[in-house]
Amino acid sequence: MSNQGSPVVTLTPAPTLDRTYFVHDLIEGGVNRADGVNEELAGKGINVSRALRLTGFEAPGVVPIGNADPGVLARTGSIDWLIPLWVDGTLRVSTTVVIKDGATTKINEAPRPLSDEDWNAVVELTERTVRENNAKWLVVAGALPVSKQTGEYIDLTPVFDRMDALGVRVAIDTSGEPLSMWARSGRPAVMKPNTHELAAALGRDLLTIGDVIDAGRELCAHGVQVVLASMGADGMLAITNESAMSARTNPVKVINTVGAGDSTLAGFLSAVTDHTLGSSEEDYGVGYDVKAGVMRAVQWGAMKVTQSTSGLMSIANPPEAFLNANPDPAEILKEPARA
Repeated sequence: MSNQGSPVVTLTPAPTLDRTYFVHDLIEGGVNRADGVNEELAGKGINVSRALRLTGFEAPGVVPIGNADPGVLARTGSIDWLIPLWVDGTLRVSTTVVIKDGATTKINEAPRPLSDEDWNAVVELTERTVRENNAKWLVVAGALPVSKQTGEYIDLTPVFDRMDALGVRVAIDTSGEPLSMWARSGRPAVMKPNTHELAAALGRDLLTIGDVIDAGRELCAHGVQVVLASMGADGMLAITNESAMSARTNPVKVINTVGAGDSTLAGFLSAVTDHTLGSSEEDYGVGYDVKAGVMRAVQWGAMKVTQSTSGLMSIANPPEAFLNANPDPAEILKEPARA
């Protein structure tokens, strides 16, 4: 780990081994031969760290990993930047099938339950890593495991409490019940749902840009500073109490959509922590450059889908980003989100 530390640390409570199979066609019920196979240690926080490292960040990632596969860090080239807490059990596997010039299909195993003792150790390791790096942001991303003792989702309260004491902002990217619960807590500084996750969390359809803005504002009313709403072909909205702006790039050739959301969050954080950008006169009441963040977010997301891997592998030659500071609330979403 660098003595200079890192402005961002990530925590992936439920890492996964991503295996991606590339096929020309997929025959349901038949035998399919893969043209190629990739294997990566992944999970949303890990993907954020991997992307941020392309800018020169250390971006260490804390991960509880099943000790049944002790060689996984070395095998996946992750040993220098992931900080493991070895726990009993196996590492879950996620399988992705990418059809040439076609759809991406992903099958995720459920997160492995964690003991309360192991979760407490993860919280301790996360705080220590943040302190050692003098980090200003912690990303908690991916599915949340349940407690072995209670069967309930692990409690992020001690993470928020410790980060608040250190003056560290927390960005969350999760889904389902945890998204709904922590959005209403108001404790995250940034949340990055896609429109489908947002619709499910709030229990209503999102059919227009205005619907998404209203949904984001509802989360902001609870205390969230910025809601980054991924809208697929419609780009991204960055929503605060004081503003709503959209950003997009021109269409790109899509190869693999897995990890695109993680790359957008990494792009956002790389911009808001980039001191070379200078300070924005309009930080929209949150203390960091939301405009620069959302523009880089869509650039990194666009670059990711053109790459075959689950994690972003290159940020060379980013596409141009276009910002709309006054998106039309009446505009119909190309991909409506149903609750």
